[in-house]
Amino acid sequence: MLIRSLFFDIDGTLVSFRTHRIPQATVDALTEAKARGVKIFISTGRPIQFITNLSQIEHLIDGYITTNGAYCFVGDDTVSRHAIDPADVQKILDACDRFNRAAVVVGQKTIAVYNRQPIVDKSFGEGLGLTNIDFDELSNVLQQVILQVTPFITDEEEAQLMPTIPHCVGGRWTKEFVDITQENADKGKGLVAMAAYEHFRIDETMAFGDGGNDIPIIRQAGIGVAMGNATDNVKAVADYVTTAVDDEGVKNALIHFGVIKG
Repeated sequence: MLIRSLFFDIDGTLVSFRTHRIPQATVDALTEAKARGVKIFISTGRPIQFITNLSQIEHLIDGYITTNGAYCFVGDDTVSRHAIDPADVQKILDACDRFNRAAVVVGQKTIAVYNRQPIVDKSFGEGLGLTNIDFDELSNVLQQVILQVTPFITDEEEAQLMPTIPHCVGGRWTKEFVDITQENADKGKGLVAMAAYEHFRIDETMAFGDGGNDIPIIRQAGIGVAMGNATDNVKAVADYVTTAVDDEGVKNALIHFGVIKG
């Protein structure tokens, strides 16, 4: 199978949770793939304001699937955008009130925190390497198109919330929170939109991931690759399981499928 386009989750796939950097073997592998004419895309749950850890490969990236597929773009061109209905946003915030939980509200331009609690800074700082985030006032963000709401709720609380917002979907890749987007937004649908925009065949794509929100794109891609550090449900749907992010997982998979030389 000829692979012409690669799609990468960021955290735990490209970027190590241990170092918060992209391993050099991954940088070298992507550089070689790009030199061979393969296009490289990011596929992340992060909104663009939180994509702060790709400077090592920024020059190699052809396009972005962000906020779990809610906002996809190439350069200055919007490929697709899916907004959450304001009424559903309010239902999520009301649920956070009931559960006494925090939530991150992602607007098209800026981001706010609702009912801010220490878990927000701990999860983003220690877990994702995001510090000194410039959050906006919630009233300002709610005037924008809302792409994603991320409540810090449990699995049980999520099970109570989601039936009340049937036009939304949830993607969870950590026990700390769930990313909620409009029903037409997930990473797999983002790949389909990007393929239509870029005029490439889906069977010529390969997607990499490690968390539950990567399952749609791993299923959708021509070849779906789970990292060695991926959760079991991701490994179960993947076509191939490579080694961990810190053990040259991206490089090893690209060699295995002949995208780069061994």
